[in-house]
Amino acid sequence: MHFISGFADYFVNLDKHLDLIIQSFRVWTYLLLFLIIFCETGFVVTPFLPGDSLLFAAGVMSAREQLGVGWLILVLSLAAILGDTVNYWIGFFVGPKIFTKEKSRFVKKEYLERTHKFYEKYGKETIIIARFVPIIRTFAPFLAGIGYMTYWRFISYNVIGGIAWVGIFVLAGYFFSDIPLVQNNFSLVILAIIFVSVLPGIIGFLREIAVKGKR
Repeated sequence: MHFISGFADYFVNLDKHLDLIIQSFRVWTYLLLFLIIFCETGFVVTPFLPGDSLLFAAGVMSAREQLGVGWLILVLSLAAILGDTVNYWIGFFVGPKIFTKEKSRFVKKEYLERTHKFYEKYGKETIIIARFVPIIRTFAPFLAGIGYMTYWRFISYNVIGGIAWVGIFVLAGYFFSDIPLVQNNFSLVILAIIFVSVLPGIIGFLREIAVKGKR
């Protein structure tokens, strides 16, 4: 049990152990990073995997010439795009099975229709912006599939959002790695990125509580 929990912690906190991983796996590190980003964006059951912080850490390692920044952006953008695509199609095929009962107490067919209308109207903003919000980016493509968002619209903004997300965080790590604060407090920087990433969700949650309290 101790071994399993230790391995799970190591896997989830991959961003903090990236230097050791590169030394151990060398070129295979690209494949490992691909799989992490693919799973983090591709399956609703794995939103706990590192995303923003891992991209930033990879950018820092590329600045130290342990990884190639061009290859990172290419490989991880592909992982992000494919992950969202798989998530979309899972939602697309699972949706009809969930919304089969017209008079279901908790899940009604009208919810599917509302979701479809929402994604047809706001889908492009949702798919792109969700990339930068942990957990939400895992569920957004799944809901887009459930809501039958037009696929050509989804894939267009999926590509834009995926490249933007990966490029911004990898290049941020690449260009800011020379700052002494980053070099000397790398673990704290990673924790700060995680905190900033989840901050919008925390603010939204607190606002919802405040609104309910006023009613």
